[in-house]
Amino acid sequence: MEASLVFRLHERGPEVVREVLLERGWEEYDEEEREEEDWNLYWRGSAFRNSEYLNLMPWQRLNHHPKTVGITRKDCLARNLRRMRTTFGSSLYDFSPTAFILPNDYTRFLSEYNKVTRGPSAYWICKPVDLSRGRGIFIFEDMRELVYDCPVIVQRYISNPLLISGYKFDLRIYVCVKSFHPLTVYIHQEGLVRFATEKYNLSSLHNLYAHLTNTSINKFSLFYKSEKERVGRGCKWTMSKFRHFLQSQDINELLLWQRINNIVTLTLLTIAPTVPSCPNCVELLGFDILLDAEFKPWLLEVNDSPALTLDCQADITVKRGLISDLIDLMNYTLTDSLRERAFQRQGYNKPCIHAQHASPVSIPVLKETKYQKRRNQSLQTLPKIKTHHHPEKINQRQHAFAAVYQRHLPPVHLNKKYASKVEAANKSDTDDRTLNLILGPQSRTDVSVVNRQTWPDRAPWLTDNRSLRVSEVTNYDDTETEAEAHVSFSLAEIPHRGLGFRREKLPDIYRFHSGIRRVRKERTAALNRQHVPPLRVGDFIRTFPFNAATLKASQHTLDVKKVIHELHKLTAQLASRKKLKRREEEERDGEEDFDSLLWGPKDPPLLGHCVKPF
Repeated sequence: MEASLVFRLHERGPEVVREVLLERGWEEYDEEEREEEDWNLYWRGSAFRNSEYLNLMPWQRLNHHPKTVGITRKDCLARNLRRMRTTFGSSLYDFSPTAFILPNDYTRFLSEYNKVTRGPSAYWICKPVDLSRGRGIFIFEDMRELVYDCPVIVQRYISNPLLISGYKFDLRIYVCVKSFHPLTVYIHQEGLVRFATEKYNLSSLHNLYAHLTNTSINKFSLFYKSEKERVGRGCKWTMSKFRHFLQSQDINELLLWQRINNIVTLTLLTIAPTVPSCPNCVELLGFDILLDAEFKPWLLEVNDSPALTLDCQADITVKRGLISDLIDLMNYTLTDSLRERAFQRQGYNKPCIHAQHASPVSIPVLKETKYQKRRNQSLQTLPKIKTHHHPEKINQRQHAFAAVYQRHLPPVHLNKKYASKVEAANKSDTDDRTLNLILGPQSRTDVSVVNRQTWPDRAPWLTDNRSLRVSEVTNYDDTETEAEAHVSFSLAEIPHRGLGFRREKLPDIYRFHSGIRRVRKERTAALNRQHVPPLRVGDFIRTFPFNAATLKASQHTLDVKKVIHELHKLTAQLASRKKLKRREEEERDGEEDFDSLLWGPKDPPLLGHCVKPF
């Protein structure tokens, strides 16, 4: 039986999300025709309620992680960056302009203002803490112009931005946080370059068309549709076009991309330890990055609902591919498409929020679904979990995983006979049909080029689709030329998704064929036990973890100091323009060492390979 995946959009939602999902064969949720929980993806621009996270079912995904406001609201971001700057030093967290949260920091701001006015001219920018799309923003030089009637953030204005033909611009970087526990981050190769529509001029601070790059503002400019020298019509480029511009500049391009990557990782580190683990969630963030005249990147803000409107050809090219790749990154399976029908036989009704990292709020009693109301009352109390697997074959981590769920969630009985049938089915040759059904004809994943020999063998305990399952998978911006390349990638780069964590093998193309050295057995064994996310899914490049050390540091309790040390070491190697040291590795039977791609360049190189000097 072929079943369709179902998506649910809050208040109609972004039209591009609907179009992409319908093209892939999905169906839209209709509350009058479907059960309350009969959906696979719930997409909304605002945050979800705590109860919606706690009541998540195994086949469901949400497009927001809980408690990310620490970086998506301007005052929270400034406060967290200030804390990290105090802890790890101002030289590391120097990518955000000096900020003051008013009215609380008024005295500190006044002191700083008096200090800098003795030198060259200093400019300031004032932003309401909870507004987006450029609303309420103004730039001033004289303190007497600072007037506000709501909480605001005041920052030093970067008065020497990099200009293209005299026009100011910033970069919209699309970041997907697939998981916070362990921290797993992808950055999309395509993004947007957003231009102001009038030439930059410090003598006219009140001209927002010259100082702000928000599309929601500049589309009302008289010059929006005019041909603007190198910029062209409109106010957007794709990231591909910007890469072409960078080639004409005498800079260390790889270092620039890595510094932007560092901003993303260091910003996420400010909240990663405190975000509850919800494996069935992903988060698409929009990082706004400004380059100054010295090509130093600065973080302006982080949007938790980056605009997905299609205003021009650049939007169509970038955002349609972005959403398609994001769906591929969610790793839906045939079991997900069956939804509740696939779990009725086992009485499965377990929320998917991970109890180990959950917030201190106690888990409420779940309300009955329509299906549960029809069930016999005698089935509401279920025995403890039983599996058909031999206890000796389950490692310590799997025991702990099951124990956590048994403590916090209702137990479930796994029928041995059914489980053995599922295991046999998983060994059959139905993978291609399943993947074609789930990915759909519009997926950018090429199923026909799958080499089954590159797939990792699943552990026996993962072949039971009825086992406990972990899917891996404020600043609103409601507004937003052409990509030079349509990236096609091998399905071997996407893990064969079972219903839990497992070891991964990277394709042979990423394996070093020469200069292989042996490493300590402890490091090799550690890598074997850890789940390695795919290098690339469509145009999403995995940027964290980026080596074996950060992979280890992100397991269980995030080791922020270790991650920062590894970031600093990698950046120093790129800054020196020397060859990266190839990591020592032990040749293993059918398993490759950990490696990553360097996000940013048109053809991202492997970090484990040598970076050619400029």
